[in-house]
Amino acid sequence: MGKKAVLIGAMDTKGQEYLFVKNTLEACGVETFVVDTGVLEEPLFQPDVSADEVARAGGSSLEELRRGSDRGTAVAVMTRGAAHIIAELERKGVVGGVFGMGGTAGTTVAASAMQALPIGVPKLLVSTVASGNTRPYVGVKDIMMMYSVVDIAGINRLSRRILSNAAYALAGTIQQQEREQEIVDDKVTLGITMFGVTTPCATRVREKLEEEGYDLLVFHATGTGGMAMEELIKAGYIKGVADITTTELADELVGGIFTAGPNRLEASGAAGIPQVVSVGALDMVNFGPPETVPIQFKDRTFYQHNPTTTLMRTTVQENSELGRILAEKLNWSLSPTVVVFPKAGISLLDMDSKPFDGKEERQALFDGIKQHLRADISLIELDQDINNPMVADVITDHLLRLMVSATKV
Repeated sequence: MGKKAVLIGAMDTKGQEYLFVKNTLEACGVETFVVDTGVLEEPLFQPDVSADEVARAGGSSLEELRRGSDRGTAVAVMTRGAAHIIAELERKGVVGGVFGMGGTAGTTVAASAMQALPIGVPKLLVSTVASGNTRPYVGVKDIMMMYSVVDIAGINRLSRRILSNAAYALAGTIQQQEREQEIVDDKVTLGITMFGVTTPCATRVREKLEEEGYDLLVFHATGTGGMAMEELIKAGYIKGVADITTTELADELVGGIFTAGPNRLEASGAAGIPQVVSVGALDMVNFGPPETVPIQFKDRTFYQHNPTTTLMRTTVQENSELGRILAEKLNWSLSPTVVVFPKAGISLLDMDSKPFDGKEERQALFDGIKQHLRADISLIELDQDINNPMVADVITDHLLRLMVSATKV
């Protein structure tokens, strides 16, 4: 079966709109494949995968969902089922791109399916909620969301234009991918984590690795950045990591807004790829504007990074705990691993005379790592701060050595 545009959604309540998009795509020369997630009524037209098949993939049946008449349960079942169905279609080579549309329920179901696909597969979602907080729907995947402006309820003068634009966009993306010849690229892809306060280090590491012929992906360590990098590690895109900026561990521990979740710093170790890890920006926890900082932190040390970002200095106790957490995560690693600790400062704010300068905090972080780190993992102490060129060069040199050793295995 050749690759097609997969349309996934409720073909009962949104059947007219999906049929319009289907016809538009096919008029552009793109074959379609329809997955029905509608529970209330029979579909307007015959899908390729029925709603009952989706429901069964989600652990129920269409009959049970109709009998139960519980919208929340139905959405949950069809969300699970849609993700399972689309992953199976991808495995079979059917998916050239995915289209979905709807309100909160339709967006949830379609987004779940799109998140089950690899990065790089075209994904377009027309939604009534696309002008708000889209993080729950996009996650760490390359999902394009288009605001529907009006509710998705019939084909009218405005919805026709918006849905046409969406169909043309998806058709163009799919067709361009088909036209592109497979580019032979023998560059190995590496990942780097960066924050504004570790930019000089990350930039020098990136430039030096690029000079050595590597392809570099730089991730902003804002929670989703770390999650995206680890998703690409799991998918096999990234073959080595300079994890310079592990600040997301601090937000996870203390309750900041840039947490990458409890599994941050685990993907490289599980994949067995070389990693050089440092402690960039573990001196800070991130919050929004000053008024959003939880009241229990009112007596802490703060720095106003910009009007929407408030940074809070981590304490001695928190740094000791962060050292333990970092070490224990690396202890589970199957990777060749090196830890680099810059003793003169771990961010642009944590240096002599700077707002977060903290010798005791850095010592607690170092001690926490050293006391708990597996004996066979190298811990390299440097007298410079993290943004000193020498630190970047040490990180680069060790990662290059690990990469060379890995290719010989």
